[in-house]
Order: sequence, then C-alpha cells, then structure tokens
Amino acid sequence: MSGVIAYLGLGSNLGDPIEHVTEAAAELVTHPEVTHSRCSPLYQSAPVGPEGQQDYINAVLEIETTLESIALLDWCQEIENRHGRERHERWGSRTLDVDLLLYGDQVIQHERLIVPHAEMHWRAFVLRPLADLNADIVLPGFGLVSELLSEISEAGQHRLN
Repeated sequence: MSGVIAYLGLGSNLGDPIEHVTEAAAELVTHPEVTHSRCSPLYQSAPVGPEGQQDYINAVLEIETTLESIALLDWCQEIENRHGRERHERWGSRTLDVDLLLYGDQVIQHERLIVPHAEMHWRAFVLRPLADLNADIVLPGFGLVSELLSEISEAGQHRLN
C-alpha cells in the first residue's frame, strides 16, 4: 500500500535551533510507517509573535506515510516533547515546533488539527522551504505555493545551506 505525502513544518529558536531542527527531521522518519522523506534547506527567519525573541531556524520535511493524520500529529508532538517543547505562550519561543502543514490533498477540520495549516499561506518561513521541495503544490483553498510566495515579503529570512 502506498502512503500519503505529507509536509511538516519544523522550527526552533531556543537552545541549539539548528540541532533541534536537523535532529527532529531525522527522528520523524524513524517511524515504521514513514517510508520516504526529503528535507528542504534550513532558513533563518525573523520571529512572528511576541517581541524580544531570537530568530528561528525553519525547514519543511516531506514524508510519505501510512499513518492517519491524527496519528501523524501524535508522532510530531512526541518528537516535540523529546526536545523539551513547552506550551506557554502562543507564537512564543520554543525548542521545537513541528506543524502538520499538508496531508495529501485533504482538507481536515478536527478539534486537534486543521489542514492545510491555518496560517501557512502568508508565512514566508513555511512557503519558501515548501517551494524548495515542490513549488507546484496546491494549498487547498489558497492556490499554488509559488504564486502565494510571490505575493508576500521574504524580508527577514535567509537560507543557511
């Protein structure tokens, strides 16, 4: 049975953010129901949210999985917890954030999960690394990633590798 292609947004701005993001990308693909992966380049991005935060390191991970969407969300949160993730403040600093951005072409409205991710269509730190993997992917309800990216500013963001 072939799986679903899912895209996961990775971000960190506490501790060693590059290490958190790269280790999380490696850990996420160790699940026996993840059969393929590739990761975008890393980006350094200005924070969204409360002032005084350090810049974030961001990437997008593409996986093929036979996990159902909620089981994949649970796996992502398990990896976050391994990295010391604490949830105190919306958009606050964090050791690791793993967001389920896209799950095939599905639109999901669940009490724990909204896919496509509710704010990804205006976030350069998500769209740029996603475009590096697949600029022609369509965000259901929003359009092509490449077109969305052309409509927003990428100021405050630069590629690290």
